[in-house]
Amino acid sequence: MNASIGADARLALDLALTIRHDGHGGVADDLATAEGLTAWVRERPETGAHGFEADETDLAAVRDVRAAVRALFARAVLPGEPSPADAARLMPVPDAVERLNTRAALTPTVPVLSWTAGADPVVRQEPVRQEPAHGDAELTATLARAAIAFLASPDRQRLRACHAPRCVRYFLKDHPRQEWCKPSCGNRARVARHHERHKKTA
Repeated sequence: MNASIGADARLALDLALTIRHDGHGGVADDLATAEGLTAWVRERPETGAHGFEADETDLAAVRDVRAAVRALFARAVLPGEPSPADAARLMPVPDAVERLNTRAALTPTVPVLSWTAGADPVVRQEPVRQEPAHGDAELTATLARAAIAFLASPDRQRLRACHAPRCVRYFLKDHPRQEWCKPSCGNRARVARHHERHKKTA
């Protein structure tokens, strides 16, 4: 993925891309189990969920955020087609917006300033610790806020759904002629077009 994109865009895309082509003509879900969610979160320190161990409640909450994100990604790529993975069963946009906003509000945050010698000042958002947040609140709030920040940013205009054969990914378009998420998808699409032309002329 493009290294120049912001942390929010990267996290939101990573969440959406937990639904992917399985290599056998179907769709795989990296968040099909609590163990899968645990592994996914532990690979992403930016979630702030150190030592995270997912349970079924966490899994349901994160999958709910993902469903909202993918519904809003489908809206963002209009008039293009959404990912075929869930195009037929997308959550209504108002519901998706409400779910993201509700999840983002689960853990209130305050700005915290850090300024070490020889470096520029940095502001980060930290959860308010007035009372313990229940299990999934901090993680889902982080994911929802990342998605909201990305969808409200100029990067949203670069969002596309890859329509190469068997691909179900979203990606950020890096240059004007880019049509696919990665070169292998472009190769598959060209091969498919060649076969289709050959069938028509045969």
